[in-house]
Amino acid sequence: MNKDFDTEDCYTVEGKLALPYTYFAGRVGSSFITTIRDKKKILGVKCNACDKVFVPPRQTCEKCFEEISGNWVELKNTGEVVNFTVVRYDDRHLPRKAPFILAMIKLDGADTPMVHILEGIEADKVQAGLRVQGVFAEETTNTILDIDHFEPVRAQQKIT
Repeated sequence: MNKDFDTEDCYTVEGKLALPYTYFAGRVGSSFITTIRDKKKILGVKCNACDKVFVPPRQTCEKCFEEISGNWVELKNTGEVVNFTVVRYDDRHLPRKAPFILAMIKLDGADTPMVHILEGIEADKVQAGLRVQGVFAEETTNTILDIDHFEPVRAQQKIT
């Protein structure tokens, strides 16, 4: 770079750069998404070597590097909040208008948490250990948003 370059008469022109692309989720990711979409079920993969269940599923175990992509297990759509954050800015790439809660949710039967939207509770009431359940989208998006959001599990009332 030439440090002697005169920038006094320079100006910038604002513009947009659009790059069309196609994202391939792979066989494991595609099976995960299409099962949510078509069967309203959440799948993970289990490593037979370390006995861990991963969700979202992956092809290889992060602990022992074993191939695990074919060891599917069905998980419940319930779990608990491990951690969370409140998104306080709007961006056209975000799934909701701000503010909204993104939580790390460890599903029952899984050993790893997944990040998803948490609704139905005020941010100041959320805490680690909160029991939640997934709510599936009415209309498909062909993405992880076929689980529309998670919400607190409501205690069932006894009818007497």
